[in-house]
Amino acid sequence: VQLQASGGGTVQAGGSLRLSCVASGGTFSRYAVGWFRQAPGKEREFVAAMSRSGGSINYAESVKGRFTISRDNAKNTVYLQMNSLEPEDTAIYYCAAVFTYALISGLRDYDYWGQGTLVTVSS
Repeated sequence: VQLQASGGGTVQAGGSLRLSCVASGGTFSRYAVGWFRQAPGKEREFVAAMSRSGGSINYAESVKGRFTISRDNAKNTVYLQMNSLEPEDTAIYYCAAVFTYALISGLRDYDYWGQGTLVTVSS
């Protein structure tokens, strides 16, 4: 499956952005999905994950209450709604997918990755 992320940009602190990730080449509804991010000089880290049914969700502590992951299997798309953005959220955001029914939060457990979209939050 191929993933294409979009929706990044520059926003002031306290603002919002919605990232999208469109999948192609596979039966999207059979894949668990996740969002990860990598800030300059740091390792890639987990942000949010959703099972293929959408019934199970997990968030990193740093984004709980501010970010929301969702998916539309009919559109082969996963979203990340980001509210109350902080300068510390500045990073390249990546979507990922893995063929499983489970909820997957580990970076190394994902098989397919999008190209990343840059989010910059100014103070």
